[in-house]
Amino acid sequence: MSRLIFAFIVLIHGLIHLLGFVKEYKLAPVKQVAGIVLPGGMAKVIGLLWLVACLLFAFSAVAFVIKKDWWWIIGITGVVLSQVLIIMYWHDARFGTIVNVIVLAGCILSYGSWNFQRIWKKDLDSILLERVANQHYTSPEKITGLPLVVQKWLGHSNIAGDRDIQNVYMKQEGVMLSKPEGKWMPFKAEEYFAVGKPGFIWIADVKAASLVRMAGRDLYENGKGHMLIRLYSLIPVVDSKGEKIDQGSMLRYLGEIIWFPVAALSPYIHWEPVDSTQARATMTYGGISATGVFRFNTEGEVVSFESMRYFDRRDGATLEHWFISAGGYKEFGGMRVPSEATVTWKMKDGDFTWLKLKVTAVKYSH
Repeated sequence: MSRLIFAFIVLIHGLIHLLGFVKEYKLAPVKQVAGIVLPGGMAKVIGLLWLVACLLFAFSAVAFVIKKDWWWIIGITGVVLSQVLIIMYWHDARFGTIVNVIVLAGCILSYGSWNFQRIWKKDLDSILLERVANQHYTSPEKITGLPLVVQKWLGHSNIAGDRDIQNVYMKQEGVMLSKPEGKWMPFKAEEYFAVGKPGFIWIADVKAASLVRMAGRDLYENGKGHMLIRLYSLIPVVDSKGEKIDQGSMLRYLGEIIWFPVAALSPYIHWEPVDSTQARATMTYGGISATGVFRFNTEGEVVSFESMRYFDRRDGATLEHWFISAGGYKEFGGMRVPSEATVTWKMKDGDFTWLKLKVTAVKYSH
């Protein structure tokens, strides 16, 4: 509804510019616009500019409604031209400046979204293009060499057959906290994984408050992690890199193989049995190693993953117990994987559950 209201404002604002065109071409008396006295030829040119401004606003309103991400380019052009004309006809048209400010604000926000999308799509192309050919992950020899509880999990997940998955796409929704005493913030996210050469990119739209939106991008590529969060996709809030981020991103990738179990057979993951319900996985890639423990129920479903991961604090990151619980198993693309997960930091001063998510779609490509 807000999209339609904004588009309506832009359209009406554009149509009002027709008054300047009508006046300068003397198509009808226009008492509302006195303007300035111009020579005949110049008046015709200015009249055409009023018409062009009208058309720019009309086109931008339509493009906005049909969700064309470039609409802001037309909108800003219209605002600039409109404001020049308003200054020329200031006495009669000055209140149009208010609407121009509103339209300009919308254009700036849309530019932020467009630019943020351009950044993550470039990263995504890089991840998905790095395919590793002829990786027969699901060969019987690889499966039989794993701990029995992991074999049972893979069988229950239905990875049997020569299904060499290269990339995974997942849609999520849920709520998150930025701090223990904070309020739950709804979010929607998309995540892409590469299996042959491990990597992921997570893109989130977070509703921090009624009129406050945050855009997040968590990237893991070539063994390096990079977390980027921007207010309204424009203002940097978090821009984190470094060894601790690299380790955390690797642990995230390792924990999230519960949504593409075939990655358990990858050469960069080594398994060790712990007991009849647990197995330890160590991922080594890009000169970094990370270890976590998967726990399974009697049916062979992963119910949790835990490891030690750096928790960011104002006075420096500390190594804390990081815990993922998973459940609500469903079938996506022939695979049985969790549809729900909760992420908790288990610290000395108490548990901090910061993320609750539901998986709404998973697609696998080969």
